[in-house]
Amino acid sequence: MNIREYDILRTLKEIPCINQRDLAESSGYSLGAVNKSLKILIKENYINSEYLLLEKAVDEFVKNAPQRAIILAAGFGMRMVPINTEVSKGMLEINGEPLIERIIRQLHEVGIKEIYIVVGFMKEQYEYLIDDFGVQLIVNEEYAKKNNLYSLKLAIEYMENAYIIPCDLWCKENLFRRHELYSWYMVSEKNDYESTVRVNRKMELVPSKHSPDGNHMIGICYLNSKDASIIKKNVLELSAESKNDSCFWETALCDEKKIIVAARLVPENMIVEINTYEQLREIDGNSNQLKSEVIHLLCDIFKVQTDEIYNITVLKKGMTNRSFLFWCKNKKYIMRIPGEGTDRLIDRYQEAEVYDKIKNQGICDDIVYIDSVNGYKVTEFFEDARVCNPNNKDDVKKCMSKLKAFHDLKLKVDHQFNIFDQIQFYEKLWNGKPSIYKDYERTKKNIFQLKFYIEKHRVEEVLTHIDANPDNFLFTVVDGKEEIRLIDWEYAGMQDPHVDIAMFGIYSMYERKQMDQLIDFYFENHCNRSTRIKIYCYIAICGLLWSNWCEYKRNLGIEFGEYSLRQYRYAKEYYRIVEEELTNNA
Repeated sequence: MNIREYDILRTLKEIPCINQRDLAESSGYSLGAVNKSLKILIKENYINSEYLLLEKAVDEFVKNAPQRAIILAAGFGMRMVPINTEVSKGMLEINGEPLIERIIRQLHEVGIKEIYIVVGFMKEQYEYLIDDFGVQLIVNEEYAKKNNLYSLKLAIEYMENAYIIPCDLWCKENLFRRHELYSWYMVSEKNDYESTVRVNRKMELVPSKHSPDGNHMIGICYLNSKDASIIKKNVLELSAESKNDSCFWETALCDEKKIIVAARLVPENMIVEINTYEQLREIDGNSNQLKSEVIHLLCDIFKVQTDEIYNITVLKKGMTNRSFLFWCKNKKYIMRIPGEGTDRLIDRYQEAEVYDKIKNQGICDDIVYIDSVNGYKVTEFFEDARVCNPNNKDDVKKCMSKLKAFHDLKLKVDHQFNIFDQIQFYEKLWNGKPSIYKDYERTKKNIFQLKFYIEKHRVEEVLTHIDANPDNFLFTVVDGKEEIRLIDWEYAGMQDPHVDIAMFGIYSMYERKQMDQLIDFYFENHCNRSTRIKIYCYIAICGLLWSNWCEYKRNLGIEFGEYSLRQYRYAKEYYRIVEEELTNNA
C-alpha cells in the first residue's frame, strides 16, 4: 500500500460507516483518489464492500500501534535569551501551562502513558513530572557538548512504535493519534528556506538543500518498529563519530541519501515553536517567564515598560558570554550576560574600573550600563559595523595603529594582569584534575623559564587590553568617518603593552611569517631584535595561558575545537623558537 491508502484505512478505523464523500473530506484526499484507494483496499482484503476492516487491516493497526514517546528536553535553548538562564525551554508557560505538561497531557489523551524525557540543562526542573505524570527521566550529561542526536541515542531502546518530540512546541490541537500505520516526520505547509526537506506529490520527504520550496520542519516524528530498527542503527553509527556531536537527530532519518520516513503535512497555524523571547511574547504576552530579571533591569535603566523592550534577538554566543540585541526608544542596544563559570574567571569590579578609565575617549564601545557585581553590561549598537579580518593586511595595519595609540596614552588602573599568576590560577580551577596534555608539566616548566628574559626586557606597564584579538576590533563609521573601537575589556589590567600584539597573533592562529609581519605593523618596521624575541616569549606564555583557560571551560562542557589545540602548540613551538633565537645570538 501507499501513503494515501494507509491514510484512508486509518480514517475508516477512526470513523467507521463513513460514506465516500465524507471520507474524502476527513482524509484530505479528493473524491476520485478516495474511490481509487477503496477499490485497492477491498481487492487486497483490508476492508470489505461495506468499508469495514478485515483481519488483515486489524493486524496492521496492532503492529504499528503507538506505544510510547520520547521527549527531547536536554538543551540550553540559547536563542531564548534573556530567560534561558532562568528556565528550561520545556518549562516555558503558555496560558499558565508549561509546554512539556501540555505535550504529556496530549499524549495521555491518546493512550500514551509510557513517556521518556531526556533532560540535561536545568534537569532538576523536570523532576516533579515523575510523580505527577509517571514519566521516566533520562539524564544527558553531555548536553553542553553534544546536540540532540546524542540525546536520542540515550533513549535508543525506546524508539520502536514511538513518538519523538522536541520539548519547545505548543500544539494548538492534539496532533498525536491512537492509530498509526507508517512512520512519518511532521512538516508544515509553510515554506522555509532553512529547511533541508520538502514534500513531493507522493507525500514523500525528499532532500531540499536550502531551496524556496522547503517545508518547515516541526520536529515531531513517529517511528514504527520496522523503520525504528534502521534509524537506531543510523543513530549509533553517527553518534560514534565526534564530528557529528553538533548534529540534529533528524540526520539519522536519511539512509543512502533517501529519507526513510514519509511526510506528515500539517497546517502552518497548528504548531508554534517557541525558540525566542519574542515568540513567547507573541503567543502569550502574559506568560510568567516574560517577567525576566534582565528585562526588568532594562526597564529600570531606560525608564520604560516591558513592551518597550522589543525585537530581542540572540547574538552569536561568544567564548565567555551570551549576548542579545534589542530595541528601545528607536535605538539598538546590546545586552551582555556573563556565561557559565565566568564569575571565577573575571573580576567585574576591575572591568568596571577599566571602563570608567577609558570612557569618552573613543576607544571602546559606548557603555550605557555596567554592573560591577554580576557583569551585566548594556552598550549602544554600532550599525553596519564589522570586525577586523585578520587576513586583510590593511585591516591589521589599522588595528595595530589603533592599539599602539591606545598604549601610548599610558593609562593606569589599580590592578595588574599577571600572566604567570593567571596560568597557575586557571590550573587550580581544574580542581585537581591532570591536564589533558601528557607533556603539560614539562611544557609549563619551559614556559616559566621565559620569565627571566621578559623581566629583563619589559617596558613600562600601562593599561593593556589582554584580549586584543581581531574579533574585538570593531570597524564602524561615526559622523561619516571610519573609526575603530576596541571592545570587551574583561581581562584588561596593567601589563607590558606588547602582550596585546602576541594575543592578536595567537587568536588569529598566525604562522611565524604572519607573526613577524604583525609585529612590523605595530612598530612600523622599527622593532629591535630583543623586543621581537620578547614578543615571541609572550606568544608562548599566552598560548599556555589560554590553553589552561580552555581546559577549565572544557571541564564545564564547553569545547573550542582547534583553537584550544593551537594555543598549546604556540606554547611549545614558540618556546623552541625563543631557544633557537637566543642560541643563534649567543
